[in-house]
Amino acid sequence: MPKKTIGDQELALLQYLDDAGPSTVGEVAAAFGETRGLARSTVLTMMERLRAKAYLRRSQAGGGAYRYAPTTGQDEVVRSAVGSFVEKTLQGSVSPFVAWMSERKEVSDDELAELEALVANLQSKRKER
Repeated sequence: MPKKTIGDQELALLQYLDDAGPSTVGEVAAAFGETRGLARSTVLTMMERLRAKAYLRRSQAGGGAYRYAPTTGQDEVVRSAVGSFVEKTLQGSVSPFVAWMSERKEVSDDELAELEALVANLQSKRKER
């Protein structure tokens, strides 16, 4: 069953936790929330929503506090967010996204090589059918 979609702020929170490691709500509120003007209660609500959507898990940290950690890696979360964007916003067509990529002023050699590898992978899958 696919996970529920997440918003930009939730994605940023997941990316923060992926970098910071398991953290309490207080730690996240101080390091992540304060820089964005988010109250501790807002951070708690976001973390619990992400837990309900199965993006976070929590474990007892002691003293009544919990430590929250991502259930999946950042790459999988971003892939899911991009997939949701393509399906909902672009009605399943990647053409507008590819057109946007082609208009970017700077595409690094690494990004171009990655795109070429993805196209080659798609072509080989197509030949297998």
